[in-house]
Amino acid sequence: MQLLIQTALELGLISALTVLALFISYSMLNVCDLSTDGCFTYGACVGAVVAISGHPYLSIPAAMCAGALSGLVTSLLQTVFGINSLLSGIIVNTALYSINIAVMGNSSLLNMNKTATVFTGLKEALASTPLKGYQTLIIALIFVAAVILFISLFFRTRIGLAIRATGDNITMVRSSSINPTKTTIIALCISGAITALSGCLLAQSQKSVNIDIGSGMVTIALASLLIGRAFVGKGSIPKKAFGAVIGALIFRLVYMIALRFNMPAFMLKLVSAVIVILAIAGPYLKERYPLYKRKRMCGRGDGNA
Repeated sequence: MQLLIQTALELGLISALTVLALFISYSMLNVCDLSTDGCFTYGACVGAVVAISGHPYLSIPAAMCAGALSGLVTSLLQTVFGINSLLSGIIVNTALYSINIAVMGNSSLLNMNKTATVFTGLKEALASTPLKGYQTLIIALIFVAAVILFISLFFRTRIGLAIRATGDNITMVRSSSINPTKTTIIALCISGAITALSGCLLAQSQKSVNIDIGSGMVTIALASLLIGRAFVGKGSIPKKAFGAVIGALIFRLVYMIALRFNMPAFMLKLVSAVIVILAIAGPYLKERYPLYKRKRMCGRGDGNA
């Protein structure tokens, strides 16, 4: 049981990075980036290839640069070529499938069992301490904390405020002499870099990467983001970012519970879909419930009359 909880926390923190990336594009910029699955896999593939070549620490910036490139292409399709944001995400996601196969050397699977990763050094350092076996949890926690700190500080800057304004009212932004193309490009590049970082860490923690490693990540991230929003509600950006992380952890714990009930692996996608439905419909139904209750009361009153 302890191992399952630890695994859920590790996966929850790693996927929380993707949730924070979606927080930037979806909540701040008001763009639903559907290239998340491909970008996540792209970061995992690039990070794995660089680590296998003998540079585990270089794999982190390499993966983030790859993710930023993915975000750049997605943003250019939207801003320069005038393609709808949803469609541009789908196009990039489709193209990245072929690119990821090419990055992995025309293979759909890379084995990293004998490869040093960003977790290897800390694992050796903690070998004789009570924290032995918690290296993945510690490193994931460090990266999540760093990203939350970055988001909290960045969106207080002038460009950060401009990105938020672009998501709120793009017409007003144009009238204020702010270039929405620039803000969109910057936001999606940052989002892509963080998504790729998440993929890189997951691949190295699992010691393998396959072409489907990012499948369904946009669904998981969106559900986690909405769950976190339901828990923390409105508030400051650090509070909302922290809520996104809490949502990711809750999502993974629900997965753990499903596995404890011996649910078949192919049913986990259905679990993801149900969680998304509950996360989206829950607040709406809660808001509508008083109106529904009043209608029922009125209906009973008419019947008694």
